[in-house]
Amino acid sequence: MIPTEGNDLMAKYMLLIYGDAAQWEAMTPDERAAHDARHAAFREAAGPRVAGGEELEFAPNATTLRAGVTGEPITTDGPFLETKEALGEYYLVEAADLDEVLRLAALLPEVHASHSAVEIRPVVFHG
Repeated sequence: MIPTEGNDLMAKYMLLIYGDAAQWEAMTPDERAAHDARHAAFREAAGPRVAGGEELEFAPNATTLRAGVTGEPITTDGPFLETKEALGEYYLVEAADLDEVLRLAALLPEVHASHSAVEIRPVVFHG
């Protein structure tokens, strides 16, 4: 929980948006515009509860850092896991509870597409 204006306590939730990059790349300009409009509607509805968020480059542009055989860090191209659905975007949202986050996240187009999903994960507060 984090303190907010008026000393109310709000929790932070990370909304991790996964999907098939091939599906996103195949969108027509009209489909992309509709997709972007749904994200704009989400941001409008969430207002100041959105504490951050960005669209990410496609998974093949990722670099993964992990321990090598000797324990020294090594880098590899791409994401850690081989999967059809990859992390494509995220939002950091402050909300009173999970129910509020679920109502907001339901506005995201990835919740309604067959190739994507939104993972909602509470953020741990260490304060």
